[in-house]
Amino acid sequence: MTESKSMILGCAGKSLTRNEIRFYRNECPWGFILFARNIGETEQIRDLVAAMRDCVERADAPVFIDQEGGRVQRLRPPLAPNYPAAGALGALWRDDHDAGTRAAWLMARLHAFDLLRYGITADCLPVLDVPIEGASDVIGARAYGKEPRAVIELGRAAAEGLMAGGVLPVMKHIPGHGRAFADTHFELPTVDASIGDLQRHDFAPFRELKHLPMAMTAHVVYSAIDPKNPATTSGKVIEEIIRDEIGFDGLLMSDDTSMKALSGDFPSKAAAILAAGCDLVLHCNGVFEEMAGIASRTTGLEGKSFERAERALTYIRNRDVADETEIRAEFASYFDAVA
Repeated sequence: MTESKSMILGCAGKSLTRNEIRFYRNECPWGFILFARNIGETEQIRDLVAAMRDCVERADAPVFIDQEGGRVQRLRPPLAPNYPAAGALGALWRDDHDAGTRAAWLMARLHAFDLLRYGITADCLPVLDVPIEGASDVIGARAYGKEPRAVIELGRAAAEGLMAGGVLPVMKHIPGHGRAFADTHFELPTVDASIGDLQRHDFAPFRELKHLPMAMTAHVVYSAIDPKNPATTSGKVIEEIIRDEIGFDGLLMSDDTSMKALSGDFPSKAAAILAAGCDLVLHCNGVFEEMAGIASRTTGLEGKSFERAERALTYIRNRDVADETEIRAEFASYFDAVA
């Protein structure tokens, strides 16, 4: 078995091309990610996931997806129900804390049922960003609320629901995307808040949930910490804030390198991300030439990064024995519109 490299890659379509198969076999990414363009019907998804794992000769190679609910949900009916956005869970929580927290756990547990049906083992959830008034709508209703306590309680419940069902949670976007006034898919935002405000508001959910196995960085500049580099490529943010201040020692992956917020060519992006202290480079859009550029500067997964990766997978080896029908019925009692 070839040593895994420090990257998570997508693919172009609903099945692997000959070039992709050859490339994955040679480069051996640690994991893969699926998007809507990769989603067709049940057997096709299962076949694609199996083919990805076959390329790297690892049955436990994680396959990621963004399955949040609301507008960010890659599996849609009939493959999985449409789920409410995190903001709807937050609204329920503000009326009844226990009900909101329970609903967040139930919805995540249902995601786990949905994803494992297709062999998908990691969900880029929970979103722990705490938006402020006027911030870009790129987070918006994807957040549980505009107060850290709601985000902490509902984010914890969601992560626990996923893990109970055998799916790896990825908290995002560390150390906090909620103040960004630009969409990082298209441009790089700068946050000018003081370090004190960031500590109290933005960092709080990540600090409370620092024990979780994985996190995804924010392509955001925090001028009070490092005015030149976004968190994803900032050794200062990663070491002083994410690792030390927040205390997160889990597996740290970049946000998507194909987003416009990061400058430079793809080899340079990969090198900068790893040099800053990220464990894994994420590339999502499946463009072959870009993936080749990422792979050209990506190293083998070793040392602390390897230990974190191995530890992350232990979080999902013990599934509960929950009854899916009962959980769907209970969740429907909170959100009758879900179907």
